[in-house]
Amino acid sequence: MRKLIAYCAISFNGKIARKDGDVAWLDSIPNPDQSDYGYYKFYETIDTTIQGYTTYDLIMNMDIDFPYSEKKNYIFTRKQGLENTEHVNFISKNHIEFVRNLKAEKGKDIWLIGGGQINTLCLNEGLIDRLHIHIMPIVISDGIELFEMIPKETHLKLVATKKYESGVMELIYDL
Repeated sequence: MRKLIAYCAISFNGKIARKDGDVAWLDSIPNPDQSDYGYYKFYETIDTTIQGYTTYDLIMNMDIDFPYSEKKNYIFTRKQGLENTEHVNFISKNHIEFVRNLKAEKGKDIWLIGGGQINTLCLNEGLIDRLHIHIMPIVISDGIELFEMIPKETHLKLVATKKYESGVMELIYDL
């Protein structure tokens, strides 16, 4: 069975973005070694992404090419009637059942990109297999939590840690 992996960076106080969705604060973290923090290695382990519509919309407004074009991409939304594109398929109902079926298919692991609402939805349904989190050395005063709404109490098993010279801490937990 494929794993659903939430792979992301958070501020020291657990924010994945500013209140307006901005993630430019990530670029403010000094990175003298120009480390990718294991991103490219992780990216090779997945063939599918899942993200919420707000996260997708933020990416589409960054004035960049769609960054995951060589992967299968699903955008979860409540909006009905959105047209699939060359790079993404919109899923507007039965999100939990969709993830369960996707995990049962053959393939590489699945990247749960976020945001906070979809993270909580998947956490509360026991669908996340691994949290791969990079804690960035910055506190953001107001923003979007890693888990929005009300997450279910969930115990985690720490499987790996790594400290980077930039002060970033990488934590990997299995659920």
